[in-house]
Amino acid sequence: MYKHYFFTSMTRISDLATQPFDVQPIPREKWATGDYVVGEMISPLGQPAIIELSNGRMVEVFTGDKIVGAFGIRRATLEAVGDWQHINSDGYMEALTEGGLFGKATSVSFLLNNLPAMQYQGHIMRQNQKVCMKDFVSLSPPFPYTCPTIMMIGTSMSCGKTSTAKVIIRLLKQAGLKVVGAKLAGAGQYHDILSMQDAGADGIFDFVDVGLPSSVCPPQEFRSDVYQLLTKIAAENPDVVVAEVGASPFEPYNGEVVLEAMKEQICCTVLCAGDPYAVVGAIHEFGLQPDLISGIVTDTSAGVALVEKLTGIKAITIFNRESQEQLRQILTDKLSVKPLKQEQEQILI
Repeated sequence: MYKHYFFTSMTRISDLATQPFDVQPIPREKWATGDYVVGEMISPLGQPAIIELSNGRMVEVFTGDKIVGAFGIRRATLEAVGDWQHINSDGYMEALTEGGLFGKATSVSFLLNNLPAMQYQGHIMRQNQKVCMKDFVSLSPPFPYTCPTIMMIGTSMSCGKTSTAKVIIRLLKQAGLKVVGAKLAGAGQYHDILSMQDAGADGIFDFVDVGLPSSVCPPQEFRSDVYQLLTKIAAENPDVVVAEVGASPFEPYNGEVVLEAMKEQICCTVLCAGDPYAVVGAIHEFGLQPDLISGIVTDTSAGVALVEKLTGIKAITIFNRESQEQLRQILTDKLSVKPLKQEQEQILI
């Protein structure tokens, strides 16, 4: 029966696509974050919706299709806010992310397309027990995290962090370094870290790898998961880690927990923003002095000039060849490595 379902990227750590399971509604008091559940599409007027499969591919799903995802919580400033706790007795729920984070929206940006609407069909069950994301996480023995880390911080979601990270990964790989790309906080969607792999990262990780649909959870609980995730990354023995904190550190995704856990290993901080005045606010509120400013705000020379005037910090247009030469020098200085070599071909991502 498992062959008749669409498995979202929230299931990528599991064996659900290959091993049998049952689907059974269970009492609401037994529901929890990270539970694997099935929803049946009920989008109006037969309009298709887009979901992200466990391999990262985007596919259309239609009314009647059965989708496997996980209960979670999302607090996106520019898209959707919601959680599984708001699902009512009628079983109506939505995919709060394309990656299969299921819940009921409580606030949605007017810029966002309609969220895929579903009817709760039941929980994934095996041997009369519900199946959860954490069931597929094996705890790694403690391994010290001493990896030099380039940290991508944003003033909000969708401000250019991942795009900047991809260029940095390309430059580091051209220098012959072993690079791991990671998204350490946010809401689970596979395509961000897959794009880091496409840019050349030797390994990719995010919080889904430790059984979390998003990083919205009690800070103390998330802290232990972060250390487990850092242990898994460190075991890869990379020369450098390019890490991203989803959204911004002061949003409910526990970005502050990540920065605190990694503060001794961060050798370069890149602040990405969509607005020059957000840069000023972030520097003041975060209490940090970034080494570099990038993102949407630096897409034009006017943006670069204004940011540098307001902050006195170097800003670069990430896809500009001249700026990439400057970025190479910054990375060389911060990582204390041999000069990063320039490839003959232009970097295009």
